[in-house]
Amino acid sequence: MLKVKVFADGADRVGISQLAANPLIKGFTTNPTLMKQAGITDYLLFAREIVEIVAPRPLSLEVFSDEFDEMKRQAKILAKLGPNVNVKIPITNTRQETSLNLVRELVREGVRVNVTALFTMEQVQQTIESIEGGPSSYVSVFAGRIADTGVDPLPIMTRSLELLASTSHELIWASPREVFNIVQADQIGCHIITVTHDLIKKVNLIGKNLEEYSLDTVKMFANDAVAAGFAI
Repeated sequence: MLKVKVFADGADRVGISQLAANPLIKGFTTNPTLMKQAGITDYLLFAREIVEIVAPRPLSLEVFSDEFDEMKRQAKILAKLGPNVNVKIPITNTRQETSLNLVRELVREGVRVNVTALFTMEQVQQTIESIEGGPSSYVSVFAGRIADTGVDPLPIMTRSLELLASTSHELIWASPREVFNIVQADQIGCHIITVTHDLIKKVNLIGKNLEEYSLDTVKMFANDAVAAGFAI
């Protein structure tokens, strides 16, 4: 039984609707890139629909402006869509200007945030300081992308959990690359892991007998060879 909460990460309406009926899924996240890939053209319409589909489970919706005043305006609108919404604020804008002053303003006004795209311990420490005293929020560390650079993300994830231990805020293991990342997140006591819809389909493999999995793989090769009509 997994203790880490699995949040479905995506922007496909049909997939989200199906996963909303899955007791494994404890929350949902999306972002502008996933929405673009899904063909979403009306951001606010999509957001309103998904808020209702997934309620009362939490949903993180991201601002998309590069200017802080506009980020705040968007954040206030998104926060009002439902009591289950956390507003995703990237740690910086594209000019690498910190977003944490905005985060402080929002949490003072009672907005639950999800500070996203964190990669360094310094960013985590500064984020935790910025949300201190505010409503329960999320700190999203992109462990998968950290690992893509050849760096082990476990030290930053475990240290982040230590810093969050005395708070009401939760750590998100973002951008996992494989099912084993879910196991890793669970083992270290990470609060949440965001998982794409495709990867969620593999979660039922956790604990599968490896002898049986070996046989399944051999059968797949044999069946595909027959179906392809191969001959030598």
